[in-house]
Amino acid sequence: MSELVKLKYALVHEWLTPNATGGSELVVQEILKHIDADLYALIDFESTNPKSYLYGRTIGTTFLQHFPLARNGVQKYLPLMPLAIEQLDLRQYDIILSSSHAVAKGVLTSPNQMHVCYCHAPMRYAWDMTFDYLRSSRVGQGIPGILTRYVLHQLRQWDALSAHRVDYFIANSKNTARRIWRCYRRRAAVIYPPVAVDRFPFQAEKQDFYVTVSRLVSYKKISLIVQAFNQLGRPLVVIGSGAELQHIQRIAKSNIQVLGWQPDEVVDRYLSQAKAFVYAAYEDFGIAPVEAQACGTPVIAYGAGGTLETVKDRRQFGATATGILFSEQTEQSIIKAVENFEEHQKRFAPEEARSHAQTFHPTGFKQRYLAFLDSAHKEFQSNLP
Repeated sequence: MSELVKLKYALVHEWLTPNATGGSELVVQEILKHIDADLYALIDFESTNPKSYLYGRTIGTTFLQHFPLARNGVQKYLPLMPLAIEQLDLRQYDIILSSSHAVAKGVLTSPNQMHVCYCHAPMRYAWDMTFDYLRSSRVGQGIPGILTRYVLHQLRQWDALSAHRVDYFIANSKNTARRIWRCYRRRAAVIYPPVAVDRFPFQAEKQDFYVTVSRLVSYKKISLIVQAFNQLGRPLVVIGSGAELQHIQRIAKSNIQVLGWQPDEVVDRYLSQAKAFVYAAYEDFGIAPVEAQACGTPVIAYGAGGTLETVKDRRQFGATATGILFSEQTEQSIIKAVENFEEHQKRFAPEEARSHAQTFHPTGFKQRYLAFLDSAHKEFQSNLP
């Protein structure tokens, strides 16, 4: 690792805004704790945010930085994102690191620059969520829909082609590694993202309510959870903001509290006190269920994608289980899972959940990520002409 310290690094991410606070941003933050890298992104509105760890930092951006309303979501300029990321001039760096869920991996590099991509997911708009995107978007229907389909077709081609610019892929889960192979035919090492386990208060004694914490957007399926609890009549607390907030407030019955956005201390309190955390989204990793387990709170989750790797299902793990997985994203499946949980609630040990969450501690990420860079660089150097 001593040789690597002397090298010059660039770290490329998609976008940096106050609204982008998910798992991919936590990976960027963790990498910067251990590697002295210059940071680049399509847009940056974090370096001017006094509350951000990036406040005052010099961050390289693209022409999209100056486009109208980019701050509120650069995704509206999706067709231009590949072109924009290719305009970043990174020739001065020895090693390019990317944290990518859309186009960051597509930066241009030379043969003597090693590019390691930490991939959170292949571009969802172009692959898995194409038909959801077309169905929910105003530009997915009629004549505009034909143009949108063509744009997505072009994006798929660019996305697959740009994968060849990466020397080494790291996936955030086995599930993502499978998707990388399917989309790009590239193998990826699996290094789970860091979860700030120490931030979350452990509490063994639970109160009589369920909780879900999420951005309130369609693919997170929060409205499905609310509809299930409308039928169950059990107390549920919903925390988060997003496009579906008003819809969820409208359909929620009196047994459901919709709190909207809340600061970390409030989120932590509800996570630690809840009898269980409910999660119905398909995620490539999904950091929220691990955060709940860090509080000693068992998880009731959709058993697909990342949760198969982060939640230990009662039927498979018995006394060391940390939750219950359900097989379908339906109201009835959620209802059955909640009823199953209540039947076996006393068998879940909060200490088991906390212990399992520790396996995703940032120290593990640091050790595995830096070791991977060291090994990859030695291999890369040996293969240079």
